[in-house]
Amino acid sequence: MVPCLPKLKTNTVFKSLAGRTGGDFLFKIATIFVLLLLQHGCYLSFLLRIMFKKCLLLGIIGAVVGLVNGCKPKATPQEYNAKAADPELYHQSLAKLTEVVIHDIFTPPVASRIYAYANLAGYEALVPAHPEYQSLKGQLKGFNGVPAPEKGLEYCFPLASTRAFLNVARTLTFSSNFYDDYEKTFFQKYKDMGMPSEVYERSLAYGDSVSAHVIKYSSKDNYKQTRGFRHTVSNKAGTWVPTPPAYADAVEPLWHTIRSFTMDSAAQFRCPAPPPYDLNKNSAFMKEVKEVFDITNTLTEEQKRIAYFWDDNAFVLNVAGHVSFANKKMTPGGHWLAINATVCRQKKATLMQSVEAYALTSLALFDAFVSCWDTKYKYDKVRPETIINASVDPTWKPFLQTPPFPEYSSGHSTITAAAAIVLQNLHGEVAFTDSTEHQYGHGVMAFKSFAEAASMASISRVYGGIHFRSACDEGGKAGVKVGQNVLLTAQTKPRSSAAAVKTN
Repeated sequence: MVPCLPKLKTNTVFKSLAGRTGGDFLFKIATIFVLLLLQHGCYLSFLLRIMFKKCLLLGIIGAVVGLVNGCKPKATPQEYNAKAADPELYHQSLAKLTEVVIHDIFTPPVASRIYAYANLAGYEALVPAHPEYQSLKGQLKGFNGVPAPEKGLEYCFPLASTRAFLNVARTLTFSSNFYDDYEKTFFQKYKDMGMPSEVYERSLAYGDSVSAHVIKYSSKDNYKQTRGFRHTVSNKAGTWVPTPPAYADAVEPLWHTIRSFTMDSAAQFRCPAPPPYDLNKNSAFMKEVKEVFDITNTLTEEQKRIAYFWDDNAFVLNVAGHVSFANKKMTPGGHWLAINATVCRQKKATLMQSVEAYALTSLALFDAFVSCWDTKYKYDKVRPETIINASVDPTWKPFLQTPPFPEYSSGHSTITAAAAIVLQNLHGEVAFTDSTEHQYGHGVMAFKSFAEAASMASISRVYGGIHFRSACDEGGKAGVKVGQNVLLTAQTKPRSSAAAVKTN
């Protein structure tokens, strides 16, 4: 045992310290420490022995744990790639993007753009793992592809795919905190699959590289140049004017100038002119007005259910007296991508099949919006609510809230037809149950096919009192053409092995 040293007069020492010149702080601290050690040496010696024993024990435990972890066998590439190829990981990420799109209240056209670029990145990052598939390089307008992975090195391409998808999603949306919380646990799942750390980091880096190229590609589609423009209301008879209750400006009046992915131009599938404005009760125009008026005044419960199920209005303003509040819901594009997730799960589609379907459907949705918005602002047609209130019944209200943009043609009819064509060609004729918007109170519906779902979505706009029948019929026809064009232009497999494009 170390004997305690005699107690020293610390006052004398501190006085000497205080008398030192130069303010030598370190010297003072060191001196104080020595004084304490001399004055209480026995106690410090005791404490140091205890601390040494604890540190030694912790060191031994740490070494054992490290030895155990070091001896734990790493998964083989086949094993961790098989786990990483669980399509549910991509489905979950798509659902997270939809959550952000709803929260940020993106309009349907803008939402389709976000989905398209995010899924393009996810697809391109996954293709290197599947030689039977090919990049969309040179097939989409202005798309020069993404970097190839370095030869001779191991990658986990499913990880790279979700990384690329989420990077683009984060860049093109606003609420990055949603991704922060999600990614904390999401990417840990890949780490837990047993892949070597260098493979994990290399795969993330490849996903970053792919997403950077896709983001750069997106920056040249004329989107930024169209921000802030407003539609000029002409007030000509038969043309669009803002509608109740918000009387909002028309959405995306220059969307037809955004670069499409597969069309020669926005006008390639432009709809023919609608029935001309004519208040004669026997005119084609007034017959359509009367049809909407009569149908909405005698809606059955089933027709109401169909209209509400397919509403997909991203922002519905509710007004009660002096109080107003908004409901945020899924966009029509998000709805159809969720339908794809439902069918992929039902058919047990692989990750590659699922991502292919997401990518091609997203391209079709985007091009369909470009095509439809070209038609909308070409004809600038009045909404049923405006003309019925002015010429038939000033107290009439549609069952659904009228969206803020021209009536002809129907966006729902166009984009649902395009999506249905793509999904039918990829999945075949398949019955499914759509519970996509059950969480928003829109119920659940079963369909015999994608075509049946698209047809019902189209007619729902007449039941809702927000479209005339010609807008739905012609929009559907245009949508079919858009979908077929996407399948013919964006070949995910070499043409010799690509299936023929179906038309119905």
